Amino acid sequence: AWYLDGNRAPVCISVEAGQADLFLSSYLGIDHQVKGERSYRLLDAKIHFHRGLPQPGETIRYDIHIDKFVKQGPTYLFFFRYEGHIGNAHLITMTDGCAGFFTEEEVRNSGGIILTDEDRAPGVQLNGEPFIHLVPTAAETYSDQQVEALRNGDAQACFGHLFKGIVLPPALRLPSQRMRLIDRIVGLEPQGGRWGLGTIRAEADIHPDDWFLTCHFVDDKVMPGTLMYECCAHTLRVFLLRIGWVTDQTEVCYEPIVDIPCRLKCRGPVTPATQRVHYDLEIKEIGYHPEPYVIADAHMYADGHYIVFFKDMSMQITGITAKELHRFWNQRQEDSLQPLPTEPRPALYSQTQILEFAVGSPSIAFGEPYRIFDEKRRIARLPGPPYCFMDRVTSIEPEPWVVRADGWVEAQYDMPADDWHFGADRSGVMPFCVLLEIALQPCGWLAAYAGSALKSDKDLKFRNLGGQGTVYTNLPPSTQTLTMRSRITKVSEAADMIIEHFDFEVWAQESAIYSGSTYFGFFTEQALAQQVGLRESPYKPEPADQDDAHQEPMPYDPPISPDEVPKGAIYQPRGLVMPSRSLCMIDGIEMYNPNGGPHSLGYVRGHKQVDPSEWFFKAHFYQDPVCPGSLGVESFLQLVKYAAIQRWPDRVATHRFESVCDRDHQWQYRGQVIPSNQMVRVEAVITKIEDGNEPVIVADGWLQVDGIYIYKMMGFGLRLVSMKNRQ
Repeated sequence: AWYLDGNRAPVCISVEAGQADLFLSSYLGIDHQVKGERSYRLLDAKIHFHRGLPQPGETIRYDIHIDKFVKQGPTYLFFFRYEGHIGNAHLITMTDGCAGFFTEEEVRNSGGIILTDEDRAPGVQLNGEPFIHLVPTAAETYSDQQVEALRNGDAQACFGHLFKGIVLPPALRLPSQRMRLIDRIVGLEPQGGRWGLGTIRAEADIHPDDWFLTCHFVDDKVMPGTLMYECCAHTLRVFLLRIGWVTDQTEVCYEPIVDIPCRLKCRGPVTPATQRVHYDLEIKEIGYHPEPYVIADAHMYADGHYIVFFKDMSMQITGITAKELHRFWNQRQEDSLQPLPTEPRPALYSQTQILEFAVGSPSIAFGEPYRIFDEKRRIARLPGPPYCFMDRVTSIEPEPWVVRADGWVEAQYDMPADDWHFGADRSGVMPFCVLLEIALQPCGWLAAYAGSALKSDKDLKFRNLGGQGTVYTNLPPSTQTLTMRSRITKVSEAADMIIEHFDFEVWAQESAIYSGSTYFGFFTEQALAQQVGLRESPYKPEPADQDDAHQEPMPYDPPISPDEVPKGAIYQPRGLVMPSRSLCMIDGIEMYNPNGGPHSLGYVRGHKQVDPSEWFFKAHFYQDPVCPGSLGVESFLQLVKYAAIQRWPDRVATHRFESVCDRDHQWQYRGQVIPSNQMVRVEAVITKIEDGNEPVIVADGWLQVDGIYIYKMMGFGLRLVSMKNRQ
């Protein structure tokens, strides 16, 4: 059949085939009442599926009931419902159906969609496993040609280099021919909408001879409401493809989630006179159960008039799980990683130049173009000691003073076995905050090398905005050289703001340690002073969580600062312990509930008083003190450590902490902690527990400063490793 999509009859066909309500209303004599002066219009319906979509060879049986007619003056309304079965299997239920017969003037003066409090409410919730980003995302638009590429299976032609070489299986492509329902994407916001989970807006041009107008209805041409649903569904599919829900498996398809009702409100038509329609979708929930799924609200506009609302539109990709999606992207990442030489190499830019850029004269690092920043102006810096983890730049592919997507830069860090952070963290491996800094600092250097600071006459500050990555192995104390690579993959500029996206890799002894992608922004001081934080709402503790509120201070163990960590000693872990004061980013625990959180696996909250004299404000950055985002993540991980110690007290003496490997994690920053702030609060929601001899704990978290939520962390995990297994 021409409409088959993933070898299924799509939702629009499965619902539209229950057309016998029209037949039934005619059989009952409605035409004798309206006398050809009024047209049929669907107003409301609620639909949910009870099994997967129909496949070729199956027959749907519809049992349709009109419950009542209501006459309001000359206007007739009728209320109906139906059930659909395939053999003995229940396929579909349609309830709360309402349609009427109206004049053209009545339709024109309907006032369009007016949302009620019920419409604006969150709606149904599935509460599956949380979604972790597979690829970096950004605000984007896609032209007619780019959207057409998705119909041909060419993901790279639409989404760019991140999808290089990906050929979409037929079932995941946008349908074509008669089912070519959207023309372009005029806006995709990965963190947009009321729930901060994303929005996407598509556009389609309407032509008087479009097939769906000429056949529906023969003497009253309007777009079918079921096809309006399908247009919104195609728009949603573009969003899902862009966030990385792609696979090389062919036996997959898009289907609605079983037993999740979707409600329709229709208050206006699309006719041959309509020129353009828009489909606007807000993501409300996204995750895995175990198939990847999404729930969204969809809004439709015809020439600017708000005419259709779909509440709780659901979609899942049947035939694949979160694990398989992660496998697909991890394999691509591994295939793209080329072993790097990790022996010390000659410096193109020396440690002296790097430190001058961090805390001295930028012109000594980069030459004459940056001399103005030596005294007259301020420039975004690299961190200084003890939080500087670059010793030299050894290879450069892009040309200087050109801000654009280009080749790789390689840098190296000579890690001593007695590096201060090993003794400060006390876990027996490099703390994640340091690994993250090692990965990101070459990105900051590359941004300076490209001349980003010269793009504005105003002084710009440099802030990390987010990223995603995968840890492949943990680094124990040892003297070795780490090699880092970074490259700019995308640049966006608007007024005095620049957003730059990067890929990064960290290698040790020809083994990949960490890789991922990130994005930074250059902002004026005025723009940063107006921080509004995250646009989404974090988890709100339940009353049970509040009942467990208590104050438990963190241990104030030496060394107190990084320069007090003993030199020459190789730290040996002594069990599940919190970091010493030199790296402790939590003053105390305020609340802990081992059964709290949306997954009933645990909720913990802690706080830290902002102290302007702390070492990291002096190191990060010179002339622009701000708490490193990596230390904000560290404070969240310390909450997870606390929860692990409470859950497995029998492992405290026999195990140590390390980062979970081969699992993606993600972070978002939408604000900063500066010396003038007063109080930081951090929250962690446990999302996954794996018991056993070496348990795993995974969590999501948020950080707020002075009441504004500014950080979000997703999918970070710790493993409790038996110290018998340490090398």
